[in-house]
Amino acid sequence: MITWAEGVVTEVLAGWRGAAEVIAERTDTGATCRALAYTDLTPAPRLGDRLLLNVAALDRGLGTGGYALVIAVLDAAGHPHGQPAAPAGHLVKARYLPLQAMVAGADEQGSPFHDVLADADDLAGLPVVVADLHSALPAILAAIRLDRPDARVVYLMSDHGALPLAFSRSVARLREVGWLAATVTAGQAFGGDLEAVNVHSGLLAARLALGADIAILTQGPGNLGTGTRWGFSGVACGEAVNAATTLGGRPVGSLRISAADPRERHRGVSHHSLTAYGRVALLPADLAVPAFGGDLADLGARVEAQVLALHRHRLHRVPLDGLPDALRRAPLRLSSMGRGLDDDPGYFLAAAAAGRLAAGLLTTGPGVTGPGVTGPGVTGPAG
Repeated sequence: MITWAEGVVTEVLAGWRGAAEVIAERTDTGATCRALAYTDLTPAPRLGDRLLLNVAALDRGLGTGGYALVIAVLDAAGHPHGQPAAPAGHLVKARYLPLQAMVAGADEQGSPFHDVLADADDLAGLPVVVADLHSALPAILAAIRLDRPDARVVYLMSDHGALPLAFSRSVARLREVGWLAATVTAGQAFGGDLEAVNVHSGLLAARLALGADIAILTQGPGNLGTGTRWGFSGVACGEAVNAATTLGGRPVGSLRISAADPRERHRGVSHHSLTAYGRVALLPADLAVPAFGGDLADLGARVEAQVLALHRHRLHRVPLDGLPDALRRAPLRLSSMGRGLDDDPGYFLAAAAAGRLAAGLLTTGPGVTGPGVTGPGVTGPAG
């Protein structure tokens, strides 16, 4: 289950919040590799340090970003050096793994937010954008920033992908430029500004402790799929819809759409979205159906036919005016499954459409038609 290797740090690269990146020479093969240390769990490696590495996913070519993962940092003599900050709370995440992390929960006793969250049960109409893939996050934000630049947006990361928030360089960059006001990590995920026990308490923390105008909920990097009907981590989108609605929020579903994915099950509206929203979500959501035209007209026709099956939900045709340029101005390179904006514009525009729909809800409030979208009571994508 784990492939161990040792390495020596030959170069220290630029890190980001919660992560340190180095080049290490492996003692087993003599090859060099990029290695990533989470500085909440280990000290930041120094030049010449010896590293104990987990290289299982790296050697199998899986989606770890091409990294060996640092388990322990030793000095040249083989002794541990440095120590991360002492645990501040009592929640244990990545529980019972050798690198389990103790964190301070937003709602645990002693938290400054404990009293406000103790009996909290209402999101008061908070728009909650739900997306399958982590790569949708910057596209959703680009649309919100275009239509409502004053909105305070909080990102809630579930534990269905990467567990350390620090693995996401996208989040680090989006925080740096002010596109994200704050972050919450839920379940076994850790490293957010606030830590939550589950998605329900994470949403309440985003609203009541962090003052979110809009929350965005996705898994971290590292989507898991097996090519089977039910074996994919994106089923959590349906569960997120149920959570947001149960708590009095306004879930906005981002559809996973592609015209470029080589796998037929992901062409048009992905089976991930059709299953999660069509079968897992038992409560209604507002689904953003992008109004594709021009070069994407054929994709649009396919999408509008597919979403007719999602009759439980309120379907909104969302115009895309200004969104292509907004996506091109994003402060980081857009990429999903190795494809950029020019390779698969439908994917990123669909995510941006969900951001626009959520921004419109801020203007109008629940139950009212927002600018540039069809009303929530329509049946069918075209209204």
